[in-house]
Amino acid sequence: MPEFLELTVDKFTFRTATDRHYNNEGVWALAEGNRVRIGLSDFLQQRSGDVAFAEVKPEGTTLAFGDEVAVIETIKADISLPSPVAGKVAEVNPAMDITPEVINQDPYGEGWLAVMEADDWESDRARLLDPRAYFALVQEQAEEEMKKL
Repeated sequence: MPEFLELTVDKFTFRTATDRHYNNEGVWALAEGNRVRIGLSDFLQQRSGDVAFAEVKPEGTTLAFGDEVAVIETIKADISLPSPVAGKVAEVNPAMDITPEVINQDPYGEGWLAVMEADDWESDRARLLDPRAYFALVQEQAEEEMKKL
């Protein structure tokens, strides 16, 4: 079970898992040997709204860093998610077809999107934010969101 950095803004609490890296858009990457599991951060899933549909690129698809790995459909919008790692989609979470709302319920656990066979994880990781840097970005973005209310 990962540890979390927590931020509470108004009535919202956002958690950032400290055992993974993040792209600026809030897609996380967790190294598992030569594979990398990816999913949405808690902040991204809360900001996006309830996920009604998730379409992840099929197994065998080769992606460059930043290519669209999935699209989620929420009440608010359709959101394109950029891959935080270059490589091939090795596995797609089967829950995405049946219960995509698991993204909202457990974004760092059962709500993962896919597992990638990374071409060069060390190179990709260097382009991502560590947990503290992403947490700082979440703080900044959450404060901006609150100003709009």
